[in-house]
Amino acid sequence: MREHTFQGLSTGGFHRVAYTEWGKPDEQHVVVCVHGLTRNGRDFDAVATALKRKRRVACPDIVGRGKSDWLTNKNDYTFITYCADMTALLARLDGTTVDWVGTSMGGQVGMVLAAQPNTPIRRLVLNDIGPFVPKEAPQRLLTYVGDPPPPFESVEEAEEHIREIYTPFGNLPDEQWLHITKHSLRQQDDGRLVMAYDPGIVTPLSGMRHADFEMWDIWDAIRCPVLLIRGAESDVLKAETAAEMQKRGPSVEFVEIEDVGHAPSLLGPRQVKLVTDWLLA
Repeated sequence: MREHTFQGLSTGGFHRVAYTEWGKPDEQHVVVCVHGLTRNGRDFDAVATALKRKRRVACPDIVGRGKSDWLTNKNDYTFITYCADMTALLARLDGTTVDWVGTSMGGQVGMVLAAQPNTPIRRLVLNDIGPFVPKEAPQRLLTYVGDPPPPFESVEEAEEHIREIYTPFGNLPDEQWLHITKHSLRQQDDGRLVMAYDPGIVTPLSGMRHADFEMWDIWDAIRCPVLLIRGAESDVLKAETAAEMQKRGPSVEFVEIEDVGHAPSLLGPRQVKLVTDWLLA
């Protein structure tokens, strides 16, 4: 694993975007893995490890998360910024082929890029996200995202909180919860631990409390094949939305993960194999 950064640009000036890279540096077949709203690129360690012998894998921390900078203008936490940053990442990677794995928000960014004319994305994995999100789901997410907990005194204390807010991930083994916890935190100057995301990421999302989110026109414009993964108990990707996605737009292979909500963690062997087998087929 190698750690890199590049410069993105928003109305507040330049910002630094961090990403991890796996596989041979000169490998031209690239996979980009992009996380959900409050998460970071280390969510894809297991997928990247499984792919690194045959693909170069890049896992960015979207600006405002993980090791990336926080934006000065919180209204810039939008798809415009995220897509511009990911375009800069694709230019830096300079692969001959690009596959995209996106969880939740990362899948939405992938859909926008995959729908564009002359897109470099040839295969798209959507992890528990689609072109329609009912307004009730953002209400749940925004409740804890915009009001983070006080600093934690220890990793163990932080893990209790993380297990609670990410309960929909399912019944994960202890080592996976520890992995999620360790990479969800940053250390303050006083040694205490806080969540590794800017609470301001929710600023542009306040309107989602009152209206459903739709991007069916984007979905209908996608032409590459799609692997659609749904947590069977998800409140973000509803069953009826997944069914509609299979009737229109691109060619879809659909898989549902039992006893999981939003979203499958993609850390366990079965979920990792599901993604990697499809990408390498």
